[in-house]
Amino acid sequence: MPRVKRGITSRKRHKKVFRLTEGHKGVRHTHYKVAHESMMKALAYSYRDRRNRKRDFRRLWITRINAASRMHGVTYSQFMHGLSLAGIMVNRKVLADLAVYNSAVFAALVGKATDALKPQA
Repeated sequence: MPRVKRGITSRKRHKKVFRLTEGHKGVRHTHYKVAHESMMKALAYSYRDRRNRKRDFRRLWITRINAASRMHGVTYSQFMHGLSLAGIMVNRKVLADLAVYNSAVFAALVGKATDALKPQA
């Protein structure tokens, strides 16, 4: 059976790890053992935070909508309920954008939502 030298294979594997750990501080990008641990942790964090990013942005949008709607005398939950009663289907990302950059349109939406909340006589 011929002898197998594994230098090329391990070199390729090490280079792949070093490429992924560029920018890490200290020996975390120069020593293979430490760099591999650093890479595994970084990949786990990035996987987790791709999911958390969606959660964080939704919280930000709700906070912005709540602040803007309270300036018009309506709470967030009343505003969202009024929008659904009025049949206005606008997602929170767009509502937050309107609240920050186009307050006139947001005020009109608040007006429609409050009109929908008033009991019909």
